Amino acid sequence: MRRNQWLRLGVALCVGALLGCAKGEQANQSADSTARNLTLAPTESSAAMKDVPAPAPAPAPAPAPKKAPPPARTTYTAEAGTSVPAAADESISTRTAKPGAPFTAAVSGDVRDRSGHIVIPMGSTVSGTVVHADPAPNPRATGRLELAVTSVTVRGRTYPIDATVESKDSVMQGRGVTAADVAKVGGGAAIGAIAGKLLGKNTKGAVIGGVVGGAAGAVAANRSRDIDVVLPKGAGMVIRLTQPLTVAIR
Repeated sequence: MRRNQWLRLGVALCVGALLGCAKGEQANQSADSTARNLTLAPTESSAAMKDVPAPAPAPAPAPAPKKAPPPARTTYTAEAGTSVPAAADESISTRTAKPGAPFTAAVSGDVRDRSGHIVIPMGSTVSGTVVHADPAPNPRATGRLELAVTSVTVRGRTYPIDATVESKDSVMQGRGVTAADVAKVGGGAAIGAIAGKLLGKNTKGAVIGGVVGGAAGAVAANRSRDIDVVLPKGAGMVIRLTQPLTVAIR
């Protein structure tokens, strides 16, 4: 009995060993087949391929140029009460000037603010108008030439200004003998001649009266002749600001 059991056990072990070997061999064959498939996988031949170069990328658009910011504007201000020296560009006379007529003058010196910055440079142009142009009726009277300034042009830009013409280097200029003066002299002579004839009752008296009357007429004409107020070309004037003036430097 015991012998049969040992025989069965031995047979069972042999069968198990054979089955294990078979399974191991199958596993090895499967692994070898996988490896063979991997080894024998077809490879692409670079010689057989026709390499086509990839298209070059489109160039990136150039960035738009950045606009430089405008420079900061600098301004300077001349305060009210500041004096502006100027010189007349042309002669102005009460004999020819009419109210409302324009005139110009050149700034004859740099005008600065409190910090010393030049607000109105020398050579800038002052513009204005004639307000009054009244000649003197005789040498002992005073005529009137009154000017008003309206703007100043600085570095090509014109600014309105509030200012007065404080002083100007005007002169008094006689007109000489005019037609009216001749009439006055002639009238005096005629009156003298009539008076001489009446008083002297002869031609000699009329001649003497005419001479005396003519002299008297000349004195009257000289005393009553017009005297012009003239601001010669290049004559100086002083303009004073009545309100602050601000100008842009750039």
